[in-house]
Amino acid sequence: MNEECDRLKIKGWKKWGPYVSNRQWGTVREDYSDNGNAWKYTTHELARSKAWRWGEEGIGGISDDKQRLCFAPAFWNGNDPMLKEVFFGLTNEEGNHGEDVKELFYYLDSTPTHSYMKMLYKYPQGAFPYDELRTVNAGRSKQEPEYELLDTGIFNDNRYFDIFIEYAKADKEDLLIKITAHNRAADPANLSILPTVWFRNRWSWGYHDKSACISKDTETSIAIAEDTLADYHLYTQEPTDWLFTENDTNLAKVYNYNNGQKYAKDGINDYLVNNETSAVNPDCTGTKAAGVFEYKIEGGKSVSLLLRLCSGTNTKPFEDFNEIFDRRVTEADDFYKSLQKDIEGKDERLIQRQALAGLLWNKQFYNYDVRKWLKGDPGEPSPPEGHTTSRNLNWVHLNNADIISMPDKWEFPWYATWDLGFHCLSLALVDAAFAKRQLLMLTKEWYMHPNGQFPAYEFNFDDTNPPVHAWATWEVYKLDQQQNEGTGDTFFLESVFQKLLINFTWWVNRKDEKGINIFSGGFLGLDNIGVFDRNMKLPEGVHIQQADGTSWMAMYALNMMHISLTLALSNKVYEAMATKFFEHFLYIAGAIMNIMGPDDTGLWDREDEFFYDVLSINGTRSVKLKLRSMIGIIPLFAVEVIKDETLKKLPQFAAHMQWFLDNRPDLANLVSRWTEKGTNDKHLLSLLRGHRMKRILSRMLDETEFLSDFGVRSLSKTYQAAPFVFDTGRTKLCVSYIPGESDSGMFGGNSNWRGPVWMPVNFLIIRSLLRFHDYYSDDFKVEYPTGSGSFLSLKQIAAELGKRLVSIFKQDDTGRRPCYGGNEMLQTDPHFKDLLLFNEYFHGDDGKGLGASHQTGWTALVANLIQQGC
Repeated sequence: MNEECDRLKIKGWKKWGPYVSNRQWGTVREDYSDNGNAWKYTTHELARSKAWRWGEEGIGGISDDKQRLCFAPAFWNGNDPMLKEVFFGLTNEEGNHGEDVKELFYYLDSTPTHSYMKMLYKYPQGAFPYDELRTVNAGRSKQEPEYELLDTGIFNDNRYFDIFIEYAKADKEDLLIKITAHNRAADPANLSILPTVWFRNRWSWGYHDKSACISKDTETSIAIAEDTLADYHLYTQEPTDWLFTENDTNLAKVYNYNNGQKYAKDGINDYLVNNETSAVNPDCTGTKAAGVFEYKIEGGKSVSLLLRLCSGTNTKPFEDFNEIFDRRVTEADDFYKSLQKDIEGKDERLIQRQALAGLLWNKQFYNYDVRKWLKGDPGEPSPPEGHTTSRNLNWVHLNNADIISMPDKWEFPWYATWDLGFHCLSLALVDAAFAKRQLLMLTKEWYMHPNGQFPAYEFNFDDTNPPVHAWATWEVYKLDQQQNEGTGDTFFLESVFQKLLINFTWWVNRKDEKGINIFSGGFLGLDNIGVFDRNMKLPEGVHIQQADGTSWMAMYALNMMHISLTLALSNKVYEAMATKFFEHFLYIAGAIMNIMGPDDTGLWDREDEFFYDVLSINGTRSVKLKLRSMIGIIPLFAVEVIKDETLKKLPQFAAHMQWFLDNRPDLANLVSRWTEKGTNDKHLLSLLRGHRMKRILSRMLDETEFLSDFGVRSLSKTYQAAPFVFDTGRTKLCVSYIPGESDSGMFGGNSNWRGPVWMPVNFLIIRSLLRFHDYYSDDFKVEYPTGSGSFLSLKQIAAELGKRLVSIFKQDDTGRRPCYGGNEMLQTDPHFKDLLLFNEYFHGDDGKGLGASHQTGWTALVANLIQQGC
């Protein structure tokens, strides 16, 4: 045990954290347009002038957990046309591969209570190339790479500042702040640092009167007061010019409406950059304030700025600053030393710590009341008619105002349900209580639809994500149980289970169109993986029977059965539930292997020995879409092992199960080796018997198909030389192996499931292989890689796949990291080479990081793999 572990048990230590978004502009929440184009309604340029309705944004920002008060630094190099208050990036339409942040920043450290946090922002000394980034990317095709900030030459000759932003908590509401700027160039350079504090605007919408005020206290402090928050002070170590304005929209600039307003959100920017002296309040009061610290930093030198933000007052705010700060750093080291005690490699420890840092930094206060958003606010003009019918009309019950783990606070500053399930596995390594709360949160009535559906993401809550919630709940339960010496949180498990019953029923009622236990679901998180957009409306009489949708549901049924069996050990009522899900799994399994249709072929193709989606046409003809992709591997995920020991403890379940197997031998023989006990009297439930599993693994572990040096690809590489072609009768649809970024605009073109390696499904592959090994033991061996003549157990193969995934981030024998591709600065520069980004997905051939650059969310699963010894 250590100090950080003790703090996790004390309420209030997470009241303050990195809950400020990296991007509020361009989100659905702030879109009140008549056409639902969120990217055009609010822009990067608008961000400094418009007060946001639903949340705040900043660089390395922090806030309280209700986001009433925020703090973040801003910067100015004297050359930019605006203060650097928010990160810049391209919108979905501007980027040749969709939206993309065009800044360099890294999350380096964080404890789970945020008692210590550290990040790095690399700020160019020259004028930021806003126009160049837009123009060059606009001129590039989808077959070309993105034009990045480093490509502009703005970092040549090291003409940039490394700005480290650190926070250390002296107490729950007492935050020490250190901002250290290093001039990496040889020549002196000017830098202004503006520590900024502001209130989220809660007063302009017609529900609250303005009760917030920030005012000058002394030359080195400001006083902060608000009715629902304790009084705070921000202290600086050195005197400064304090600038004050209001966190209100600049009506003249944004709406061309002049009502005599004096001070607006962009007042500090206009004062400093444009020399508009009237833009700030000479009375030194407002709802947004910043100190101005101007430095001339010699080449190779650095400066540090110390601040303290605390409730109440402190007459000697810096007397114990260094001692507390150093102690929190030491405690963070102790916390991770304990977590990593069994990890030998220094590089593995670095990778894991930065992965967890990114995950913890990507928490955000997410605020969205759909009913109010659709209707508009009494303090604002009514939204245009098109807005009220734009999106999320079926989700007027949804009212979120919580701290949520985001996929990426710039590219995806909104939660996605299946992403969050994976996040929780990594969060549970350091804060199981928070992981459990996240999983419980989505089951609450103000999230979950009354019909049982989970909200997908704000662009379309009606979309369907893979049903991984039960799996994530069980995995988090087990991790938490291990951390508590074998005592599991059955209240948590049961609480989630009760709501999952409703969600499972929703899937059965809504996504099994014909009532035959074959499920659809649309794109199911795999974006462009299909021959065509699987979310599109198909012609009359045509529907798609999805191998992945059906397999996800088989996995869901087994997850629910497993949870039921655990709960039944202390409450016999759950034996009947376990029976229900056992039988439902067998019905799904029978359907996926042998659909009761005109040709009776099922989703399993006997000739290719692989799973495919099937088009059902007018109920009289079926057409298999014989594209070998991750869709055909997902059936591996539906696997469970039951011990005789469990059956003896639950005789009612055992009896019902045996009756069913005796009376439906067709299903028992089709999908399981039920009558053949594995090691230690274990029984296997799976969609795949040994032969079928080996045939899928033969392709999956073939380096000419799915297996890359960095994990399992999402599409077979065979389609690189011979693209798959599907003739619809009217047109020919072509799918090629594309190992990098997408070459099409399907699903916005900002992701690609036609070749790259994706961490979450690879993690599930590894987990599934370990479950199969639990039954088969070391005696069951498979050729790895296919054609090599080398045979390994499933456990060994799982470990080898884990090592390939971890190697994406590890230095190779030459000191290079695959995730950084061919960029020499990232690979060799001492100020870059150990700074890691955890991308959304990775190149299928060379491992380069692609997509969202800070999606530490599900890519943080690398931390779990390292913890497991991969």
